[in-house]
Amino acid sequence: MSEERMMSKKKPAYPVSPALEAYLGEFSRKIEIPIFYEDLLRFSGSVVVYDSNEKDTLWVRVFYSDTEREEIDLGLKKVYSILHSDGSDRIFQYLNVDAVDFCTFGNSKPFRIKVRNILNDNFIYFYVKKTDASRIYGLELEHLLSPYNLHFLVYKGTLIEEHIAGIPGDVFIKEMLPACSESEKAQLAKEFVKFNERCMIRLLGDMRSYNYVIVPMIDFDHVVYRIRAIDFDQQSFEGKLRIYRPQFFKENLTMVNMVRDKLLRDSVDQYKVEERSIIAKRILSSGDRLRKLVDIARKDTISLPENVERLKKEIYDLTHDLHFKKCQRMGEILDLALDFVRRNYEDVSMKQIITKKIGI
Repeated sequence: MSEERMMSKKKPAYPVSPALEAYLGEFSRKIEIPIFYEDLLRFSGSVVVYDSNEKDTLWVRVFYSDTEREEIDLGLKKVYSILHSDGSDRIFQYLNVDAVDFCTFGNSKPFRIKVRNILNDNFIYFYVKKTDASRIYGLELEHLLSPYNLHFLVYKGTLIEEHIAGIPGDVFIKEMLPACSESEKAQLAKEFVKFNERCMIRLLGDMRSYNYVIVPMIDFDHVVYRIRAIDFDQQSFEGKLRIYRPQFFKENLTMVNMVRDKLLRDSVDQYKVEERSIIAKRILSSGDRLRKLVDIARKDTISLPENVERLKKEIYDLTHDLHFKKCQRMGEILDLALDFVRRNYEDVSMKQIITKKIGI
């Protein structure tokens, strides 16, 4: 089945509700910033950005008039300071905005900002996007339920996201995976199984290979790999359960075949259980923060009615949990999905405790 048939044609941007806005303020996500997404649209020209192989990256580098540039540079330096430092202007003299790139591909149409420290030539990226409630839920769920923390800011209609470093999945699969050792491929297969499970549980969709990155890490005398999502536009929107399972995208076929080649069925099941257990532990340790977020999502509109109807039926067919049939909003399905994982984990843990006590 092609992605065009799997995916909805166009996902609308959903407004941030007053309840979600209050949540963002409570947890220091809502901070006043000096520049907005619309300000960056005032560019006067652009050129195509090519990669090292002279291939179109689908980004264009934009330029501003001299008067606009001074104001925009100052605003972007301030955003950098808020996102990565204490928000003061004392570091401005050491910063230079090297590039502002614009992408017309996809839903979010982001600006990518490259800021360089002129003292040592170190640089960092961040993104400026239009706000979308489902994307904000995706970012916050990634922060709470994945192994990784995420920094982002929301103010009025503008969303600021930190850059997630790593090798784009499609680039890694094409250029680097063939050179990996057999043990490295087995470790990557394990990570893909866990990543696939994590996306499905928290309803993060459209994890095609260019929407996640591979992060190599040195551990003693060998390299280990982690997989991180970098695109959260399709959080809890689509009605097809397959969209929330990276294994069903053709761009990930190489990874899926590697799982089949390197892992036994029992190992795959073991890694799925491990990931569910880790997520359950994060749910239990998140305190009121996750509960508040999900309660807000339960009342919010972040998908289409027909998507809600289809997804709740498909998840019921998978879990046979009658509670899913009663859902009217996507946030309710998300809540039940997370609760299903938590309850299963607690049931198994309780059985183990009882078994030990009675000496079985």
